[in-house]
Amino acid sequence: MSRILVTGGSGRLGRSVVAGLARSGHQVVSVDRDGVPAGLLPPGVVQETTDLLAPGEALRLIEATKPDAVIHLAAIAVPFSAPEDVIFTTNTRLAFAVISAATQVGVPKIVTASSPTVLGYGCPAGWLPPSFPLDERTPPKPWNAYALSKLIAEQTMQMFAAAQGEKIRYAAFRPCFVISPEEWEGAPTQQGHTLAERLADPALSAPALFNYVDARDVADFLDLLLQKMPDIPNGETFFVGAADALATAPLAELIPRFLPGCEALSAGLSGTSPAFSIAKAQELLGWQPKRSWRTELKSILNDDASTLVTAGNRGKEAS
Repeated sequence: MSRILVTGGSGRLGRSVVAGLARSGHQVVSVDRDGVPAGLLPPGVVQETTDLLAPGEALRLIEATKPDAVIHLAAIAVPFSAPEDVIFTTNTRLAFAVISAATQVGVPKIVTASSPTVLGYGCPAGWLPPSFPLDERTPPKPWNAYALSKLIAEQTMQMFAAAQGEKIRYAAFRPCFVISPEEWEGAPTQQGHTLAERLADPALSAPALFNYVDARDVADFLDLLLQKMPDIPNGETFFVGAADALATAPLAELIPRFLPGCEALSAGLSGTSPAFSIAKAQELLGWQPKRSWRTELKSILNDDASTLVTAGNRGKEAS
């Protein structure tokens, strides 16, 4: 059993990470500016409400809790949800404060959250990758403050890993479009649409290249990552996503409709193949996502399995 400190533990992803790690038998300290009601905390989870940007607060908290691992999720989590300078300074300062404090205390394992947006898709000036599927070797080209702040979080992790050698283990991960458990039941996603709506209208998922991941699968990934960190190269970054795309048609058909000039690049994305590869996490860690929209949207699919496909086809004809 490990004692794990999770920053941003009250967030959409954080709640599932905290719950998943607690279910796995870890002692979890959930840290956020705003806590969740005590009755919603998983058994045994300790909640700390604090501002990690306050001078010395991250160091004080980590020294007081003495964790075996730190997972840093806290951030302004949605691009353009605040002024660009606020997003940039908040996210980069949080990453540096938490990683540096954990390093100073000597926490053996330190993990920070990044984002697939570091690659630069959706850029108004245009964007094409060297190839599909996208993976950890795809060159980052951030074009907004959120994406840049996440790339700097990765680089902050790598800087400390370079300085510490093998004394402390570091890693970063890029979770795809996170879907929390309540969103499978019909709650709106962070973009304001339900999952059924996103599947019925490809234009809603196209800006994210149809990527997604169940928040509980991210929790499973992090649990496994912490176990494997002593045995893998230090300072690695991983994509964490579902094994399929959030789409009812192959991406070889869908992506060229929204990303001009990528017909040849995306031709291999047949069947249910996603645009983002998780091969590195599968090969280096042995991780495999357990959940898909095809399994988690059972109630909708059982009511009328053809509705989503029919609606998607209508959208294709109209485009």
